[in-house]
Formats: sequence, C-alpha cells, structure tokens
Amino acid sequence: MSAHEPADAVTEAAAVLAEAARTGVPSAPVRSLLPEGDIEAAYAVQRLNAERGIAAGRRLVGRKIGLTSPAVQRQLGVDRPDFGALFADMAVPEGQPIAPGRLLQPKVEAEVALVLGTDLPHRDPTVADLLRATAFALPALEIVDSRVAGWDITLVDTVADNASCGLYVLGGTPVPLDRVDLRSVTMSLTRNGETVSEGTGADCLGSPLTAALWLATALAGLGDPLRAGDTVLTGALGPMAVAAEGDAFTAHIEGLGTVSTTFASAATEGAAA
Repeated sequence: MSAHEPADAVTEAAAVLAEAARTGVPSAPVRSLLPEGDIEAAYAVQRLNAERGIAAGRRLVGRKIGLTSPAVQRQLGVDRPDFGALFADMAVPEGQPIAPGRLLQPKVEAEVALVLGTDLPHRDPTVADLLRATAFALPALEIVDSRVAGWDITLVDTVADNASCGLYVLGGTPVPLDRVDLRSVTMSLTRNGETVSEGTGADCLGSPLTAALWLATALAGLGDPLRAGDTVLTGALGPMAVAAEGDAFTAHIEGLGTVSTTFASAATEGAAA
C-alpha cells in the first residue's frame, strides 16, 4: 500500500461494502472515502475483503475481468478493464434458480469463460502461453451486482466492490480452443425469450483471449498469477441487462453453445416451501 493510501480509509471502505453485502442494503459510493481516482487504493479494498473471505472459509476459484466491452464501458462511464475474485459460493449450477434477495440489484451479461489446465506464472505471458494453458472454453452468464446504491459507481467504486461481481453460471459442454475462433463468435442474450443484448468476441477487448492475456499479465505482475483449475470470466460481449424476480435468461454463443439461468420469484419460493 502506498503512502497516500491511509490504512484506515481502506479499512473503512471495505467495511462499508461488506456491511452492504451482509445486510442487503446498498451503501453510498465509497469513492469519497478513498484518495480521488486512486485505483491502487480501490484494489487494496478489494484485496482486504477477499482475504477476509478466504480466512472465513471461502474458496477462491478464479477471476473475472470487467469493463471489456465498449458498450459496458459507455454504460458505466469508464475507459479501462478491471478484475475481481471468483469464489466457489458464487457459482450457480444451470437449472438452479437464483433465490430472491440473494443479490441487491442484479444485471446479467454473457461472456466466454476459460478454464485453465496449467499455471500461467510468467510476468510476460504470450498468446501461445495462454492457449497452451487453457484446458477449454465455456459459455457463461455473469450476474453482476453492486453493493453501491443505484449503481452510482466510478472505476474506483467498482474495483473496490470486487469489480461489481455477484454470481456466475457456466455452460456444461467444454470446448477446446482449437475448435472455436473466440474473436469471431457471435452472442445473443435473451430475457424471457426477447433479445436484450448482442455482440461478438471482438467486442471483448478485441478478443476474449486478449482480455485473458491482460489479466494474466496483471496478476503475474502482482505476484498472484493464474493457476491450473482457475476459471476466468473474460468479460461481457455486449451490454448488461437488468434482472428481476421471475426472469429467465439464455445466452447463445456461436461455437460454444448455450447457458441459462432463472431468477425465482418470492411467490414461487413461498409456494415451494
């Protein structure tokens, strides 16, 4: 932590976000608690809450890349990607509805997920290194969420808030990278049967592989590289779509297949009980 990142400010911001997650009550933006525009301080907040989660028994299973789509960047008014941590308790199996109240203000985006077969420890990884290290790709839905009220976020807020990650859903049919050109894939996301987002692999920093390479380089530089078995959500292929109770989402990504999820309604949950 640098000299201009007071530990008490980082601790306070982390506590605010953790309390919002615990209570389900969104907080005010945390950017006012940190040095203006200080992304390093925001990552310190993210790391603190991640470390506390691991200490409490949560299992780190990968990373997510955010803000890779120009459309999503425009939605949030930022101009660079970020990353956050994925934990095992954030993974939702296909066919398991997302319970009401589990998230604060969810939105859904379709992505390409990569699952690594070997470590990527090099500080200057190449595309060839990434291709060799990746065991397979899957279609994925990331359910993004913000602990900040009304999605009133800047880059500092979203980085501190674990890159606004909530949950994620993976498709069930692994596809080796030699069977799909991730740059040229097309994506269509539907909500209750109506198309709400479209895009291509090229809309994700030019290619999902480019996004994953950016992440591998950033993490290796921090001394915390991607490891075998890690899941990497490479970033949205199109705009986010707001989710509400009762909604059903399906993403089709050419060459990778489909992945779906549903948001249970309180009435349905009550009837099931």
